[in-house]
Amino acid sequence: MSFLFRNSVSASRRPPTPPPAEEAPPPSQEAEAERFYRDLIERRPALLDEKLKLHSRIIDEFNLALLDKMPHEELVRQIRNYVANYVRAEKLSLNQREIDLFTSEIIDEMVGFGPIEPLLKDPTVSDILINTHEVCFVERFGKLYEAKVRFKDEDHLLRIINKIVAGVGRRVDESSPMVDARLPDGSRVNIAIRPIAVDGPLVSIRKFAERKFDVERLLEVGTVRPQMVDLLHAAVQGRISLVISGGTGSGKTTLLNALSNFIPSDERLITIEDAAELQLQQPHVGRLETRPPNTEGKGEVRQRDLVKNALRMRPDRIIIGECRGEEAFDMLQAMNTGHEGSMTTVHANNPRDAIKRLEQMVGMAEMPMNINSIRGQIASAIRLVIQLQRLPDGKRRLTSISEITGMEGDVIQMHEIYRFVKESIDGRGQIQGSFRATGIRPTFLADLKAYGIDLPSSHFDPSHPL
Repeated sequence: MSFLFRNSVSASRRPPTPPPAEEAPPPSQEAEAERFYRDLIERRPALLDEKLKLHSRIIDEFNLALLDKMPHEELVRQIRNYVANYVRAEKLSLNQREIDLFTSEIIDEMVGFGPIEPLLKDPTVSDILINTHEVCFVERFGKLYEAKVRFKDEDHLLRIINKIVAGVGRRVDESSPMVDARLPDGSRVNIAIRPIAVDGPLVSIRKFAERKFDVERLLEVGTVRPQMVDLLHAAVQGRISLVISGGTGSGKTTLLNALSNFIPSDERLITIEDAAELQLQQPHVGRLETRPPNTEGKGEVRQRDLVKNALRMRPDRIIIGECRGEEAFDMLQAMNTGHEGSMTTVHANNPRDAIKRLEQMVGMAEMPMNINSIRGQIASAIRLVIQLQRLPDGKRRLTSISEITGMEGDVIQMHEIYRFVKESIDGRGQIQGSFRATGIRPTFLADLKAYGIDLPSSHFDPSHPL
């Protein structure tokens, strides 16, 4: 007698029968798993819907209160028996290997992150957006679609949420109803629960891409052009400090990861983030992460604290995942005192707005500096501002590369080197445009020659197509 399931398998509630799976066994269990999953996701997407229906049924018949108390071996045994009975009752044409794999996936979902586990494994999904336990959307290829998953009730969703935050030593409750966290694979999670989430928990998951977006991949998808990559490659190797600017979901972290591949492998890097998600490829990387206050309001570690500490760790470069506040002051200080080539990201809609945002954030540090002093710090610390934009058709483009050239009076001087120009919208709603050089050569090209880097003049000739 199963204690986990309140009802037995019945024909009255059976989901549609999945199509028969292929019988030819591959040479290994790992290869079989890969083939089965690829078949499930790519060749016959309808099978994924059937699996989700089965999972919803299991949720209905599953005694969730016993899940955390039951030994793992007993949980596996009961789920395995349930799936076997289901396959027999529905007369599904699955061989034993496929039954075992199907059972393993169901177990992963029950002991993992529940109904969203299939979405986490779906390589076509980039974002998972849960709007209370009743509705879930996913982003595929820049567009939002409603996902056919559901939670049993709000308590079920909260149980999944608590499993996520506990894994990174954080908490979310009525006294602390918002939290940033990450999944074991590096996916970024933002959570809001009652009372600030009026209708129920809201969960946003930015999935970690299994295929890393290096510059070759960015070129492949049309985010950037080769001449622009050459300039960014030279700037990173030549220790030109830069800021990546853009809106939410525009690809700032992706580009930061890609550019980090150009940093020489013999340099020591320290990364600072609210929720660690950067995946740098260098061998010498130290990762620091903020910490929220405990239940007594103590123990908080802010980004500014981490920047100050990083300066004592002998870094060659400091990389801040995102500047949001007063830590911008310490970041500029680091860039101006021997840590050239450092990088960060900011939320802004264009390069000039990015500078204004930095001014505001430095002002939050409450240091005795007037606006001219702040602008002077920015102009001497940062050389490049890279602007990204997520277009209405879902595509991401590097829309501007601008150089900060200094101060003129009380104004930060900046000129654009490359830009993306939107030209038309085709019949499918896709934005057509072109990348163009402005004809202005960066002033730091002379500095790059000290590193043995020399870019051809044709890269900056507006008459040459990019």
